[in-house]
Amino acid sequence: MKKESIKDIQLSVLDLAPVLEGFTPADTFKSSLKVAQYVEELGYHRYWFAEHHNMEGVASSATAILIAHIAQGTSTIRVGSGGIMLPNHAPLIVAEQFGTLATLFPNRIDLGLGRAPGTDQLTAMALRREQRAAMEFPKNVQELQTYLSAENRHGRVRAIPGEGLDIPIWILGSSTDSAHLAAALGLPYAFASHFAPAQLHHALSIYHQNFRPSSQLKEPYTMACVNVIAADSDKEAQKLATSFKNMFLGVITGKREKLQAPVDPDDFLIDPMEEAALQQMISYTFTGTPDKIKGEIDSFIGKTQIDELMTVSYIYDLQARLHSFKLLSELKAV
Repeated sequence: MKKESIKDIQLSVLDLAPVLEGFTPADTFKSSLKVAQYVEELGYHRYWFAEHHNMEGVASSATAILIAHIAQGTSTIRVGSGGIMLPNHAPLIVAEQFGTLATLFPNRIDLGLGRAPGTDQLTAMALRREQRAAMEFPKNVQELQTYLSAENRHGRVRAIPGEGLDIPIWILGSSTDSAHLAAALGLPYAFASHFAPAQLHHALSIYHQNFRPSSQLKEPYTMACVNVIAADSDKEAQKLATSFKNMFLGVITGKREKLQAPVDPDDFLIDPMEEAALQQMISYTFTGTPDKIKGEIDSFIGKTQIDELMTVSYIYDLQARLHSFKLLSELKAV
């Protein structure tokens, strides 16, 4: 079916568990649960966390534990990783962790896998990540699949729990390499266009053209992640967006900090070179009233033909963040 609007696809949420200025990770985890419970009521399909390390403003380092926290506090929404950075971990450990999660929360756990370290090189070394780890990503994905398969019950190394459980594996990516792998393995594909938009369309094309059906997936299935900041007025949305822009600017400049409170957009002044880099990085960002962003999102869906839209909303105020998710969900009924 050709997708023409937000009505034609699933909506999901990516949460990096941002730590707000003036607050602690404990506050973040409480807020994440409130958001998950709220978007579950709104009908969102998934709630994912992304593995990151050594970042003062991101508290999703122990991703599997946070997944358990959210799954325990919800009942229907799928919960998972977007993703687990597989080269940081032994495939057996990941199989056991997610096997445990899937045993505790049947038919609700997703396992998204990425090849990046989710951190800087020094921290990657502290994680005992080998220099060749990214090159071995395809092999490690297949090793993980083996541990989760029912056919491995006679293997010398087994994942208990994990073996034979229905845990959907996703390949995550921000380049075309991941598209080739997802297509070859017949796995669903999620693209990080919320911070790496450049190769989105090329990667999706590669995935569709080269997809091979598998026991998990008979037809291609794609998801793109975008930034959404919706509010009752464009002025309010632009103000809320200053927190989000400041966070991404920190990634560009290396000055990473906690998520800052919003400021008047007229007071948010940055270097023109940094502004250009920022706008390129966040080009798939939809900011404004529902009337403004609906056409933009529908156009994005029409061009990409994605099956699912995952949204990330770096908004400092919890109530404003919840309201943004509500406004977005209501577009499915317009």
